[in-house]
Amino acid sequence: MAYQALYRVWRPQEFDDVVGQQHVTKTLQNALVQEKISHAYLFSGPRGTGKTSAAKILAKAVNCEHAPVREPCNKCTICKGITDGSIPDVIELDAASNNGVDEIRDIRDKVKYAPNEGRYKVYIVDEVHMLSTGAFNALLKTLEEPPKHVIFILATTEPHKIPLTIISRCQRFDFKRITSHDIVGRMMHIADHSEVEYDEKAMHVIARAAEGGMRDALSLFDQAISFSQERVSLEDALTVTGSIGQDRLTALIKSLHGQDVAGALETIEALLQQGKDPIRLTEDLILYSRDLLLYNTAPHLEESMERVVSDSEFKQLADDIQAEQLYSYIDILNKTQQEMKFTNHARTYLEVAVIKLCHTEQKAQPVQTENMPDLQALIQRVQQLEGELKQLKQDGVNVSAQPEASAAPAKKSSRGSKDFKAPAGRIKEVLKNATKNDITQIKNRWGDMLDSMNRQQLRSLTALLNEAEPVAASEDAFVLKFKYEIHCKMAMENGKLLESMPVILQELTGSRYSIVGVPEEQWLEIREDFIQHQGQSEDSEGEGKPKEDPFIEEARKLVGEELLDIQD
Repeated sequence: MAYQALYRVWRPQEFDDVVGQQHVTKTLQNALVQEKISHAYLFSGPRGTGKTSAAKILAKAVNCEHAPVREPCNKCTICKGITDGSIPDVIELDAASNNGVDEIRDIRDKVKYAPNEGRYKVYIVDEVHMLSTGAFNALLKTLEEPPKHVIFILATTEPHKIPLTIISRCQRFDFKRITSHDIVGRMMHIADHSEVEYDEKAMHVIARAAEGGMRDALSLFDQAISFSQERVSLEDALTVTGSIGQDRLTALIKSLHGQDVAGALETIEALLQQGKDPIRLTEDLILYSRDLLLYNTAPHLEESMERVVSDSEFKQLADDIQAEQLYSYIDILNKTQQEMKFTNHARTYLEVAVIKLCHTEQKAQPVQTENMPDLQALIQRVQQLEGELKQLKQDGVNVSAQPEASAAPAKKSSRGSKDFKAPAGRIKEVLKNATKNDITQIKNRWGDMLDSMNRQQLRSLTALLNEAEPVAASEDAFVLKFKYEIHCKMAMENGKLLESMPVILQELTGSRYSIVGVPEEQWLEIREDFIQHQGQSEDSEGEGKPKEDPFIEEARKLVGEELLDIQD
């Protein structure tokens, strides 16, 4: 029989085998026992976290001959048939290759037929975000009200690409990245049953390289088994994953801390000669520095370390390096890693970063040694000036006048610190063409827009809008008032926010609006100026007609006649 990869042989057949997703499996098990099965599910999360496996287990559980059960028995005819794919009641589709309207219409036509052997006909659609817009529209009504014998399970790695109309018709379960601890435990279980000898440190290296994916971890473990002779050693795992051993990273950090530029560059040269990737090496240095900082500030959180095992050499290094130095390491290395993504000379950037780190330490170190005499002299000078000041007070000299005079310019400079100027002309244009329907439409869907941004993993952008509200709108633009000027400046300079917000509003309202941001103080000034000029223009055209108060006229435009109550 042909050899099968480990991730296929050890694919989960029960909910208990799905690693690190207890929040999902427990909910599904309770629903199965209580017979509260939904007609549609959405499984979203990173690759290799168990989405499709959980879908097949759920399909077996609902069709098991012993249902209702928490786990499929995997012994009855139906469970065995679903496992080997011989029962036609469970249909698996790859939306990447079946993303057209015709394929979805074919599903829509066939769902009305009863299942052949099981209680339910289950459609598992993998990578559902690849469906075209027409295919989603064709699926919409069937997904909302399918026959009682049909269950849809949609799986995706990019839920933000799925229309909200589809998401709202499904029970959504978010699969998270599996922790290194859980991955190591599962691999050790598989290795013990497969009679494979291994070094536990090698398992940790593979788990870190998998980045939260169980399938990736088993693929790397399979590769390490093939690479090794009789036992999967730490060196085998480092070679297969392209990672760097902890001893080499410790030597490199020691060189940086000791300001040994030549030694640090020689270590990097040796690692690159072994085929190590500069970007991956930079990432390992960031994680190692992070673990040093964690141990330096909270030693009791050793289980949270991602890159190292805390041995005596690591502990000694953590005691020697100050937290401020580690902040500098992480900051410089993080900027270097970002720059590496847009260059063909990643090695050069890494070498420059190492030299910069060493030079940074050379500047910081003399503060504690050579400058100590200067500090003592400074203290003496301050004491001398205090004595002279005391003498001046005794002589009757007003010593408080000069500080007040010097403080005045500073206050004036701080008052002029505003650096955001709202586009008054554009705001007045919106006010001139403002309609009640447009502002009402935007305000009614404002909460839905913020929820949509949160679901699309734009929470950092939503935070800027917590103190903002739309105050006026025309057919193609609306004025967004911010309580704080800094929030307005950050929002109006954020290209992602200016690009995503009109798109989401268009999906919710059917109209596309551009955004004009304004701080609250500037909004009040611009609105008052607009009302005054509006009143003057009406006077020049009215030729003696009695003119209504401009505030009342503006209120009538914004809220309508029926909601306006004028009291003297």
